[in-house]
Amino acid sequence: MILPAVLLLLGVLTAVVGPRLLARADWPDREPVVALWTWQCVIAAVLLCCALSMTFSAAAAWRAVGGHVFATAPRAVVEAYALGTAGLWAGTTAVALACGGLWSVAMLVREVVRARARRRARRAELRLRAPLLPGEEPGADRLVVLEGERPDAWWLPGTPPQLVVTTAALRRLKGRQLDAVLAHERGHAQARHAWLLHCSAALAGGFPQVPVFAAFRREMHRLVELAADDMASRRFGRLTTALALVELNEHRGVFGPCPTPQARVPARVHRLLTPPDRLTAGRRLRLTAVASLVPVVPVLVAFVPGLRALG
Repeated sequence: MILPAVLLLLGVLTAVVGPRLLARADWPDREPVVALWTWQCVIAAVLLCCALSMTFSAAAAWRAVGGHVFATAPRAVVEAYALGTAGLWAGTTAVALACGGLWSVAMLVREVVRARARRRARRAELRLRAPLLPGEEPGADRLVVLEGERPDAWWLPGTPPQLVVTTAALRRLKGRQLDAVLAHERGHAQARHAWLLHCSAALAGGFPQVPVFAAFRREMHRLVELAADDMASRRFGRLTTALALVELNEHRGVFGPCPTPQARVPARVHRLLTPPDRLTAGRRLRLTAVASLVPVVPVLVAFVPGLRALG
């Protein structure tokens, strides 16, 4: 039975070719939302290849599993998958892939637990630094102002979510720049970017030797910021959004001849001030459709023997 090996090979091919094609393309920075979807489809295809390979390997290694997988399948379909011809490697492959899947789930749970712990700590700090006044309802204000000598602003998820701004940021942000910052952070919340970051961090942390997962985490951190910048700039203008970024990050050392390591703010500001031409609606639709088909390929490969038997 070679189907599990074919699916694993397809997963490896997707993991190698997908990131390289996206790295060479000129449109991800122009359409970060489409690029985010494409990356998700590539990772989903890789994981789906592993899951299908594990399923067929387990079905070949253990008769009980095969009986559940092919419970309603005609005899010709079962024979087409040649479950009885699998060697000892089938059980080993199934166990290894199952362990990888469990490890991925454990890493995701760990990442979510850590994120919630950080969120609780920040809310506790916020309550300490900005205590409720007599008669004030918890969470009544979506905007919280803190005393601070350094300009900063961040979105605090939860129920309800809140935008926290320091007094130094209010002194530096002019005109509608504060509105642009608020729109940027709301863009993160509306698009559920936190979950993308959790998933990418879990995969990259759980499998540090797998390049595609490291690239996935790196691109998620970059693309979610570009997508949120675009949401803010569409409402309040690119110049306003760029100036707000400069005012909030100038003190961090991200500008100048020796910027801090991995600083993405200068590139974001440059992109806002010199916006690239967006793709046409038709091309965006085609790219989205092609990306959506990537996870479908492993499913079609898995069904090929059965479809041939029925045909």
